[in-house]
Amino acid sequence: MFSKLLPLPLFALLVGVTASSKENITCPHHLYNVQIFSEDPLVIYIPDFITAEEAAHLQSISSGKFSSSQIADQSGQQHLAKTRTSRSTSLSSDQVVQCIEERALQFQGYDIPRTRLEPLQAVQYSIGENYKPHTDWFTSPAQTTQQFGGNRATSFFVYVSASEDIIGGGTQFPLLDAPSSERWCDYVNCDAGWDEGVTFRPIARNAVFWRNMKDGKGDRRTLHSGLPVQRGEKLGMNIWTREDELDVQYRSDII
Repeated sequence: MFSKLLPLPLFALLVGVTASSKENITCPHHLYNVQIFSEDPLVIYIPDFITAEEAAHLQSISSGKFSSSQIADQSGQQHLAKTRTSRSTSLSSDQVVQCIEERALQFQGYDIPRTRLEPLQAVQYSIGENYKPHTDWFTSPAQTTQQFGGNRATSFFVYVSASEDIIGGGTQFPLLDAPSSERWCDYVNCDAGWDEGVTFRPIARNAVFWRNMKDGKGDRRTLHSGLPVQRGEKLGMNIWTREDELDVQYRSDII
């Protein structure tokens, strides 16, 4: 395991371009660095993925709109489950959200169109709330049909905000190998036993990106969980990109 600083142009980190949208929105410049945590599976850590202003906006537009998070069963139906006790809401694709979407798309390369992007999802965790180990890719064929754009190719989990007193609430990947450099301890909980995998700390405005698929199949090594918040609270955001184009009714730009 090793870390590597990628050159900014590789992921188009200078996002001062016109976003693909009905409103011809121009996004402000935002610079950030990235660190490769793992090459296989591909897991990348992104400090300062969103700005303080964007984080405040996301908190504002999601406030009061949360409901109990659901999961999909084998038939594709959404339902409540004890394995996921957070609260979540889909985010309207306003100008600020569209700029975050554009950043996430450009991070993956210019060949990923907006039509593959699911609506962004804000997720809130208070004391005791968590999400048991799961994958973002689906095992149910009902969730990977052509209208859904196939399976989820990639994921970002963004820590929008975290209270200063937060304890717990990290994102744990139990099947990832421990890093070799102690510098990762700024972002990873190095006090936990490595037999439990790797846990990224909930640090506001930072993000973790990973590729869900390998050779056309879901990669089991991307199994992860949202650990229980023991003190404080956190607000996160999911950004999911499908393998192919979503039917228009499921795209981010219609929410």
